[in-house]
Amino acid sequence: MREVRKTNCHFCGYLCAFHATVEDGRVVDLEPDPSRYPYDPKVLAGCRRWKMNLDVLDGDDRVNYPLRRVGERGANNWERVSWDEALDDIAQRLSKLRDQYGSETLASMIGGPHASFWPLHRFMNMFGSPNNMGIGQICWNPRIWMDALTFGWTIEADINDDTECVFIWGTNPAESDNSLWWQSIRRIGKSDTPLVVIDPRYTKTASCADLWIAPKTGTDCALALGFANVIIAEGLYDRDFVAEWCHGFDEFAAHVARYTPEYVAEFCGVSADDVRTAARWFGRAQAAALVSGRGIDQSGRNVAPTHRAICCLRAITGNVDKPGACIITEMSDFTTEVELEMTDEMVPEHKARCLNTPFTPLQCYEGYAKVQKVTERLGCRLPTRYMTSAHPDLVLRAMETGEPYPVRALIVNATNPLLTYADTHRVFNALMGLDLIVVIDYYLTPTASIADFVLPCAGAIERPLFQQHGGVANIAYGGPAAVEPYYERRSDYDIFRALGIRLGQAEAWPHETFKDALEDVLARAGMTWEEYCERGMYFRPPVPFKYLYPDETDNPRGFATTTGKIELASEILPDFGGQRLPEPAPCLSLCSDELIARATACGGAHLSMVTGARKQPYNASMYFNNPKFRKSSPHPAAEISPATAQRLGLRAGDTVEVATDKGSARFVLEVRTMRDDMVSVDYGWWHPEWTPGAPDFGGMWESNVNCLTSCSVATGEPMIGTWWYNAIDCVIRKVDETLSWQDDPCAKDSASADKDDAR
Repeated sequence: MREVRKTNCHFCGYLCAFHATVEDGRVVDLEPDPSRYPYDPKVLAGCRRWKMNLDVLDGDDRVNYPLRRVGERGANNWERVSWDEALDDIAQRLSKLRDQYGSETLASMIGGPHASFWPLHRFMNMFGSPNNMGIGQICWNPRIWMDALTFGWTIEADINDDTECVFIWGTNPAESDNSLWWQSIRRIGKSDTPLVVIDPRYTKTASCADLWIAPKTGTDCALALGFANVIIAEGLYDRDFVAEWCHGFDEFAAHVARYTPEYVAEFCGVSADDVRTAARWFGRAQAAALVSGRGIDQSGRNVAPTHRAICCLRAITGNVDKPGACIITEMSDFTTEVELEMTDEMVPEHKARCLNTPFTPLQCYEGYAKVQKVTERLGCRLPTRYMTSAHPDLVLRAMETGEPYPVRALIVNATNPLLTYADTHRVFNALMGLDLIVVIDYYLTPTASIADFVLPCAGAIERPLFQQHGGVANIAYGGPAAVEPYYERRSDYDIFRALGIRLGQAEAWPHETFKDALEDVLARAGMTWEEYCERGMYFRPPVPFKYLYPDETDNPRGFATTTGKIELASEILPDFGGQRLPEPAPCLSLCSDELIARATACGGAHLSMVTGARKQPYNASMYFNNPKFRKSSPHPAAEISPATAQRLGLRAGDTVEVATDKGSARFVLEVRTMRDDMVSVDYGWWHPEWTPGAPDFGGMWESNVNCLTSCSVATGEPMIGTWWYNAIDCVIRKVDETLSWQDDPCAKDSASADKDDAR
C-alpha cells in the first residue's frame, strides 16, 4: 500500500513540514509541504540538511537496538539486549544507587534538536534529583533572565513592514537560522531600512548589512552603552515613554555619560563615527528591532551586563512591546512547559540539594522563586528546570570528589558532552569514573562509546514533534510521525515513561504515548491533534502595548517588575549579587606568561579567541557523518584576518595549534575578513566514521576546541554561571604536520563536491 502522510524534519529547531510517501511502513520519498509551517518554499530551498532524512532512517551507522556494555568502559564491546532487559537493569542500578547515595546521585545532560526537554525534566523531578545539565547558561537562559528582570517577561523581535532599523548582534542567522524569520531579514537587507550587524567576524549576515561593526571580543556591553550615550546626548530617546514607563533614567543617563563615541572607539576598537551612525539610526527610527544571539550568550562575566545594556537600549527608545520593534511574549494557551516538567511535585528537600546554591544565586531554586513572585503578578512563569539547570563545573566536582555528595550516575539525552562541554579532558575523566552512564542517541558518538547502555532514539519522521520554545510564548509547531519507529527505536518520551514507571513514577505518566500526551497539551487551547497536524502549528500573535491594559483598578497594568516599570536601574539584581546598572567585566585569561613566552619564542602569537560560530551544514558536533557535507567542508578551521596572517607569516592551508593552559587542539588555517588579532575556531569536530571508543574516541582529542576551554564557576558570570566560549585568550602557532582530516578519504574531491552542490 502506498500513501502520502504529513510529517516533519528534525535537523534543526524549526521542524519544517513535509509530505512523506510511505509504502509498506517504510518512507520511500519526501517532499517539502508549503501548506504548513514554515509556509515558504524558500526556507527549504536554502537548506542542505533536510535531504538527509531518507538516508538516516536506514543508515548503517544508526543505533537500532538497545546495547549494553561488555568489558572495559570505552572498549566498544556491546551486547544487544531487549528493551525490558535494558530498562529493568537500568532501573535496578538507579534504585540501588539512590538507596546508597540519595536521589541527587543521578545527573542528566540534554541537547538538541532531536530531543523533547520536558519528559527528561519530569523524570528527574520524580526521581528527586536537581542535577539536570544542559547548555542553558551559555544559550537562551541569560537573555531570558535579563529580559524578565528588566521588562517583567521575555521579548522577541517583531520585524515587519513597520520596522525602520534592525540590529543583528552576535548571531549569524544567514547560516544558523534558515527559517521564515531569516527570509524577513533578507528582505530588510534589500530595502531602505538600515541593517546593522555587530560581529567580529564578517559573516554572511554581515555581507547583507548597511553597516558592519566589528568590536573587540568581550566589549559588547561598552558598545551598547556607547549607543545609549549618543541617543541620550542627542535627545533621540523617547521622552514620553521614558518618563512614564522607565525606572532610573537619570541614574542610567549619568552612568552612560562616560561612554562617549571616542571612549567606546578606543575601548572596543571600532570607529567613533560608526557608533554615532548606528545609534542615530536606532534612535531616530519609529520602530527599531534588535536581535542578539549566542555570541553574547557565551561571553562569561559580560553576559548579564551586555544583555541588560541591550534591554536599556530598547527601553530608552520606546522599542518595547511595539509593532516593528519587539513584543513581550505571552504565556501559552496550551499546557505550559513548567506544568509539563512537574517541578512543583519535587519535594523541597530535593530542591535544597541543588548544587548551584550558593554559587549562582539567580540560576537556582531560591533565585527562581524570588523571580517567580514578580513575574506571576501578570500571570507568567518561566520553565523551572531550564532556569535552575545545574552548573557543569559543580556536577563534575561532585563526580570527581563526592562533595557535597557523590554523583555516580548520568543520563545523556541527545547530546555529546565529550565534544560540546567545556574542558573535555576533565569531562572525560569524570565520566569514566561513574558507576552508570545511559546514553539516548542516534549514533555511537564519543560519549555513547563510554556508556554502559546506549538506547536507540527515534528521530525525525518516526515520532510526533512539538516545539514550544520553553513555554515562554504562545506558539508551538511540528506535526505527526509518518511511520512507526524503524527497528527497535523509541522516542525519549517512551523511554523516560517506561523507566519512570519501573521506578515508582506511574502516576506522573498517565499518557501511554507521546501523541496522547501532546493531544492533552493542546486540549486546553481548544485545538485537536488533527487540527494541529493539518496546520503545522498553534499560534496566536501577541498583542502589543500590553502594559497599557487596565488592571483590576482600571489603571494601566504596567510591567511585571518590582517597580511596575522597565528597570534601567535594577532594584532586584543586587539581591542576586548583580549590578543596578550594566558595567563591562574583564575578559577571561587562560594563558600563563610561560605559555605565551614559549609560543612567541617559536613564532607564535597571543590572540583573543572565539568559538562556536555556526557554520552550515554542521551544527555543534552533528552531521559530520554526512559524506557530502564532509566533502564540501572537509576540515576544522581556525580563521584569522589577512593582516593577522601576514603579521604571523601564516598562509591558508597551514596546520596550526591553538592552545591555553587547559590544553591544545590543531586546525587548518583559513584566512577571511574579520577583526585583526583574533582567531575564530571551529567547534565540535570528530570522525564518526572511525571505530567508536578507545583509543581514539572518534579523534576527539585532535581538533576539539573544548580541550582548551574551561567551565569554572569561579570565573563565570556570578549570578547565572555562564562560562566563556568568547573573548578567551589563546596562543596560536604553525606546526609541521598533516591532520587526520586532510588524509581522510571523506575530504577528497572537495572541488567536485562543491560543483555538485552548485548544480
